This record gives sequence, C-alpha cells and structure tokens, in this order.
Amino acid sequence: MTAIRNDWTREEIAEIYNTPVLELIYRAATVHRQHHEAGEVQVCTLLSVKTGGCPEDCAYCPQAARYHTDVKVHKLLEVDEVIGKAQEAKDAGSTRFCMGAAWREVRDNRDFDKVLEMVKGVNNMGMEVCCTLGMLSHEQAQKLKDAGLYAYNHNLDTSEEFYGDIITTRNYNDRLETLGNVRKAKISVCSGGIIGMGEMESDRIGMLHTLSTLPEHPESVPVNALVPVEGTPLEDQPKVSVWEMIRMIATARIIMPRAMVRLSAGRVRMTLEEQALCFMAGANSIFAGDKLLTTANPAYVQDQEMFQILQLKPRKAHKQEA
Repeated sequence: MTAIRNDWTREEIAEIYNTPVLELIYRAATVHRQHHEAGEVQVCTLLSVKTGGCPEDCAYCPQAARYHTDVKVHKLLEVDEVIGKAQEAKDAGSTRFCMGAAWREVRDNRDFDKVLEMVKGVNNMGMEVCCTLGMLSHEQAQKLKDAGLYAYNHNLDTSEEFYGDIITTRNYNDRLETLGNVRKAKISVCSGGIIGMGEMESDRIGMLHTLSTLPEHPESVPVNALVPVEGTPLEDQPKVSVWEMIRMIATARIIMPRAMVRLSAGRVRMTLEEQALCFMAGANSIFAGDKLLTTANPAYVQDQEMFQILQLKPRKAHKQEA
C-alpha cells in the first residue's frame, strides 16, 4: 500500500509528471487499485444557482461582469427549483450535487439563508451536497456544515507564481484561507485547477505541490482543461492535449492516493477513447449533465453509453463514511 505523504518536493513531483507516459499510466493505475475500486466512478452534477455578474477578473471565466460574453446574468434561483434539479440529477444517476454561485465571497444575507435551505433540501435526498460560492469565513463554513453540506469546492486554479497572471482581484492566500476555513468546519475539501491557460509545466507541478502538501489532502481534486470562451482574455488559447490531462491526472493520483480525481471541464472535447485513458490513469469522478455552470458538457445519454462500453459502475453517495 502506498503511504500517504504530505511532504512531497517539487522535484519529486516533476520527476513523476515527466515519467514516460505509458509507465506513468501503469504506475498511477497500480496506486489507484490500492486505494479505490477499479472501474468505479462517481457521477456528480454541477448547477449554477446564481449566474454571471461576478466582480472578479478570472481570465478564464465568462461570468465575470467585466467581460462581454454570451452569459445571461440571473439572480439566485428559488429553493424549490434547485431541489427539482437535484431530483432530476439523482434520477439520472448522480450521487453528488454541487451548487455554484458567481459570487466573490459569501455574504451573510437572505441569499446565503436561501443557499442554506438548498443545502438542507439536497442533503435530505441522500445525495452528497457540495457548494462553490467563493471565499467564506469559518463561521459561514460552520453554518453550511450545520445545514448538511458535505463538500466545498474552491479551486487553486494554478500555481502561486502564475496566479497573478490569471486573477488580480484576490490573491493565492485568500484561496488557501478559505480551504483552511472549510477544513476547520470538518467539511470535505474539493480543490484542483485548470490547465491550458498559458502556464508552464512548472506551474502545473507547483499547483499539485501546494495541494499535496496541505496538512490534509483534498478529498476531491478536479482536473480541468480550459474551455476557451469568446469574450474572455483566454479566448484564443489552444486546446490542451489528452496527454497533458493524463499527466496531471496520473500525477495527482500517485501523490494524493486517496483523493477522488475528477475529470472535469474539457471532457466535452474528448473522445471516448481519450476519456478511457484518463480513467485508466486514475480519474474516478466526472461531472455529468449538459452544462458545467455555463460551458458545455457531454449529455447524460452519452455518459450512460460510455459507462456501458467501459463497464464502469457508479460510486454510491457517502461511501467514505460507510
């Protein structure tokens, strides 16, 4: 059994990342089988509960108010509508339901009270409920936990060194502080990043280094390939190759063996064979549904076909506690 380590060096991670790719996949698949059931994949659904109009300047995001994109701003959805969407997701096979709001940070107001009601409702359905609402304090994290929140997503996006090239409206420490507040409230941590934003390999390694040297590894690590959106500063970025995604997934799997490694944004541009290689390299979670917040994602039917062809089986909700 591979030991869980929080003292990885950048050099060690770089060495793993740069292993010949077939050898890397084999090594990651071996680690994966020591800590997870092979062929078991968690299906998650992500819903935008409040879209657009965000004051941040994240260069990849079509929801930033300052960019001219096709995203239509809409206020926070009503609780009943969200519960209905969660039921649809559950009926289609999702066991985790994540709600995203385009906020810079959580504010203690009626909107936050509404989100707490949504969390209670989804939790009562027996699904793992996750939120991504921007920065939050320890007190707010505690309120979410008390309402039944299972996980909180707050991505690091990239390395600390490259972060300022992508976002200037907050700093890296703000991100880490939120992760600390989530951890203190005993909420499961979901944190990963995006590749294909113009970063160097050293930035990808830097981000993995930060995640793998946190006091506890995130329980879930989403690996996103940039989906360039017209109107954002990164609209002309070239597509990330599947081999780059595989290197990220396999390296994350080896250095954070117990984490769910999530094949996230960018999956819509991958063939079935490319996705199969990602599962082989240690990915064991996907987002299902036709949208990831505001960008396209494979349809449920396509995913059901893929599960049949690859003989994957869906992971049950709350499996870690069981």
